[in-house]
Amino acid sequence: MWLPLAAVAQDVHYDWQSVRIGGGGYVSGLVFHPAEKGLYYARTDVGGAYRWDDAAKKWLPLTDWLGADDANLTGIGSMAVDPHDTGWIYLAAGTYTTEAAGNGAILRSHDRGATFQRVDLPFKLGGNELARGNGERLAVDPHDGRILFFGSRDAGLWRSDDHAAHWARVDAFPAVATSFASTAKNQWRRQPIGIVFVVFEPASGKSGEPTPVLYAGVSTRETSLFRSTDGGKSWQAVPGQPTGLRPTHMRRSADGSYYLTYGDEPGPDDMNDGAVWKFTPADDRWTDITPIPRNGKPSGFGWGDITVDAHDPRILMASTFCHYTPYDEIYRSTDGGQHWQPVFPRSTFDHSNARWTADHHPHWMSSLVIDPFDPDHVMFVTGYGVWASRNMRAFDHGGTVDWWFQDTNLEETVPLGLASPAEGAHLLSAVGDLDGFRHDDLDVAPLQFAAPPRYANGYSIDVAGNAPRVVVRTGRIRGSVDAVRAAYSLDGASTWHAFASEPGGKGEGTVAVAADGRSALWFPLDAGNAYVTRDWGKHWNAAEGLPKAARVLADRVDAQRFYAQDITTGALFASHDGGLHFSAIDGAFGDAVKQQYQAPHRPTNAVVYAVPGQAGELVAISARGGVIHGSDDGRVLRQSHGIDSAVSLGFGKPAPGHSESALFLAGAIDGQRGLFRSIDGGAQWQRVNDDAHQYGEVGYVTGDPRVFGRVYFATGGRGIFRGDPKGEQP
Repeated sequence: MWLPLAAVAQDVHYDWQSVRIGGGGYVSGLVFHPAEKGLYYARTDVGGAYRWDDAAKKWLPLTDWLGADDANLTGIGSMAVDPHDTGWIYLAAGTYTTEAAGNGAILRSHDRGATFQRVDLPFKLGGNELARGNGERLAVDPHDGRILFFGSRDAGLWRSDDHAAHWARVDAFPAVATSFASTAKNQWRRQPIGIVFVVFEPASGKSGEPTPVLYAGVSTRETSLFRSTDGGKSWQAVPGQPTGLRPTHMRRSADGSYYLTYGDEPGPDDMNDGAVWKFTPADDRWTDITPIPRNGKPSGFGWGDITVDAHDPRILMASTFCHYTPYDEIYRSTDGGQHWQPVFPRSTFDHSNARWTADHHPHWMSSLVIDPFDPDHVMFVTGYGVWASRNMRAFDHGGTVDWWFQDTNLEETVPLGLASPAEGAHLLSAVGDLDGFRHDDLDVAPLQFAAPPRYANGYSIDVAGNAPRVVVRTGRIRGSVDAVRAAYSLDGASTWHAFASEPGGKGEGTVAVAADGRSALWFPLDAGNAYVTRDWGKHWNAAEGLPKAARVLADRVDAQRFYAQDITTGALFASHDGGLHFSAIDGAFGDAVKQQYQAPHRPTNAVVYAVPGQAGELVAISARGGVIHGSDDGRVLRQSHGIDSAVSLGFGKPAPGHSESALFLAGAIDGQRGLFRSIDGGAQWQRVNDDAHQYGEVGYVTGDPRVFGRVYFATGGRGIFRGDPKGEQP
């Protein structure tokens, strides 16, 4: 049956809430406003920017209005405030410098991030690349708020004279900013680092006129710190500066001194050496104040950031970086860096806000700040969120510092798989960097899935169609080549057991569990084939008839039916004997899917789905558009036209008076990107999100089989969301 062009009916209004995990991603920077207590901002590497709501005691997301077309702008490479105007906030947005990524943009707001104007830049930014914790690259002139400078990665220094509305390159800046010396290599490629901070000297100049003295630091082991005394028109290297290390941060103290942190690499992937230096501009004097002396040899770690009490220049705090043996540390000095003491040995950490953090020691501490209005309030970032203290000065009197995880409503994770079982917990997830979670209460941050096993990266998850207490998942385990990278649960993900063995490959990959929960089909990464087990990995049988790389899934009704899709060609395969033998799904359905398929797809990008309650029925989507219902004998049952693109599809509880599952689609219909719902099999669609709630790239989507209208979806950096329709009783 061929359905007419997809109709978009009147939008359904939804309430959107984060499914609570509690942090989880790299908060790469913090900026306090110097003119208002309680006003500060956080930036993240893939999850946008936030403002702290001091009255509600939670973070407010500022960039959820960015849609899928602008998902590259959800990585925030830098941010800045106007020190004399509390309304201005500027974000340097752009996630990658790869060829496929678009150019970056400056997002500027004069209402603290309630609304933004976008100013496109002629170069790329790297909010999720090396040196993303350095900074800040973006700075506002303290005497003339119209003027901003921005240090790019590979295009030099840029200046704006009209609140970031227009930009011009500063051609006089030294060429080292764009040279090979200011690049660094991670595991995949060399990345441009360029200018990592710009700092104005507020003691120079006067109000209403451009500040004449400012500094800029280039990430290079050569001469790296440059100064201008004419408002940025010309630049000279600061004399006497250390070389051999890359600067990461530069902070000014109330007495006019500057403090700089260094690492041999820009971070966060690694740092193997580093130092902390004090610079006195009056006489261009440099003093090494590194808390742990190097003694003329590499320290084995670097230094992430340094902060100074705004009212007492003698009080300093500095954070180590990549000091994994035994762990990273914060040091505190009350005499201007002459003597230092480690803080964490006399600290307590309250994990109640996100209990899973108890297994994580702070690391990647690239931003460390003493509140300019409250010297007891200290905050630092980590690779998984923000820690804060309200009694820092107790340390100076021999007391204990109390830290709490200040991540309320700052949800930055990248979920890689979702499942909503018909009984038990309403939501199960596989999450990048954090294994996965069972959510009995969607508003409470739970512990990760019970170990063993403990995965460093959750990858694939599946629930048996007729036995919803049986769950399987795959994941990655760091540093252990013998650990099995697939697990099963027989009690709804409350407890887990590793499969008895692996059939081959590098683990992970996709896994599917039969509808009756008695067998599983696993296609491990790089294994070249899928394998069936009926005793949880004690014995494996190689599947026959499959391509070298495929995503596998199970029929929701018939335990003997499994399916697979070639991740290169999109070809579909079906098994009717429990996964032992597969044959291609040809006919109109198979041909239509191959025609629409657009490579490359990651193995977990679901583009074909088994229909709940219908044995042998599948639904296929593609990024090129179309939702096709078909059978595993090759027939096309019906097809929705008029869908411009489709990213993910999910099934939910049927609407009252309907027998067919509600459908949820992330994609575009009639030129409008968004999240859509259909209660009639795809004949008509209603948009359920709006322009203020787009969340960048929406990934995996699933409905709730027990609550009509409820939808869950994963994002590329804002965690998991749930939506419930307004005015429709759940």
